[in-house]
Amino acid sequence: MPTTYPAATPEDVITVYSARLAMETDCADVHAALSQGVTDFVLLHAVGTLEAFNRRHIPGAHHLPHRQLSEAALAKWPGDKLFVVYCAGPHCNGADQAMLKLAKLGRRAKLMIGGLTGWADEGFAFAESA
Repeated sequence: MPTTYPAATPEDVITVYSARLAMETDCADVHAALSQGVTDFVLLHAVGTLEAFNRRHIPGAHHLPHRQLSEAALAKWPGDKLFVVYCAGPHCNGADQAMLKLAKLGRRAKLMIGGLTGWADEGFAFAESA
C-alpha cells in the first residue's frame, strides 16, 4: 500500500533528487547533447573488450573500462572535464564502478542510466562498426 509509510517531506525529496540528478543523466539527454554538438563532457564506455566496443557503442564514446581508469589514463583530459559513463545496462555495474573510481581520482562524473540497453530502448543509433 502506498500509505504504509509516511511520504517524504518536500524538503527531503528536494535534497535526495537534487543529489541524484547531480550524479545521473539519461540516454535522451546525452543523445540531445550529442545531436546539438555539445562537447562539454567526455562519454566513456566503461566496460568490456575493445572488440565488443567496436561492435556496439554510442557515437563519440571513448572505450576506457573502469578497471583501466587511472590518473595516467585520464591525463589527456583537463582536470575539470565532466565524464559521462555508461555500461551495458541495468544488469551491469561497470559504470557504477567507474563513477566511484573517477570520484576517488578527483574527477567529476555522471552516470548515464540505462547504458547500452537504455540507448537501444530509446531507438537511438549506435556508432558504425569499426
